Amino acid sequence: MMNFTSQDIDIIEKALRSAMQSEIDERRNEEFREVLLKLQSSTRQVNNLLTNHVIESMPDGIRYDYDDSSDLH
Repeated sequence: MMNFTSQDIDIIEKALRSAMQSEIDERRNEEFREVLLKLQSSTRQVNNLLTNHVIESMPDGIRYDYDDSSDLH
């Protein structure tokens, strides 16, 4: 699997939306829509994993949060 940055995903989503707006053939338009929905679904899954990040509990009882997803949408 390729590793896309949030900027890459934004560009791909914009390109798919642009293609959908300019496409006359409904079959091709549906293909673009399916890819966009898959991309958005995958992005949501990744964001959910990052949001529900692993919180490590140290022996001293203090929980340390190592969430580094602040740059994602």
